[in-house]
Amino acid sequence: MPRRRHPDRTATRGVGRAAREIVLQLLFEADLNPALDPSDAKAALEERTEDVELRRRAWRLFAQVMEVREDLDARLSGVARNWSLKRMAATDRNALRLGLFELLHTDLPPKIVLNEAIELARTYGDKNSPQFVNGLLDRLLPDAKRPESPAASEEVPASGDESPAG
Repeated sequence: MPRRRHPDRTATRGVGRAAREIVLQLLFEADLNPALDPSDAKAALEERTEDVELRRRAWRLFAQVMEVREDLDARLSGVARNWSLKRMAATDRNALRLGLFELLHTDLPPKIVLNEAIELARTYGDKNSPQFVNGLLDRLLPDAKRPESPAASEEVPASGDESPAG
């Protein structure tokens, strides 16, 4: 995966997206090199940007994803019909890990998480990656975070004593 410097691009895209791109790259490296030393990962992060806030944010997100990676992988394996994690493209697998982490462990709105993961897949994956990432993350979207359907948001009587008209 190519290394990109992000100092000028963060102003137009925001620190969040730039941090996600860097985290995806670090996850990719850690995925392909399981013995990656944290100091090597930190050095790789420092090569990618001079922005201290971006580095801090990216490192924290990377460390958090790595901490729960086994759980994320188990959840992904549970919904990836006919796909083992090893068969997935490394970029897709890591975009999924990052997106699933943000769905489960942050307060970001699901729509933003899905859009960001899809955008990472579009940028770093192949032509099928955005659909693949979207489909798996949608299956994993916690019910508590799933947007209400129009029928569910119809007005419901406030009290249980009211009976339907009839």
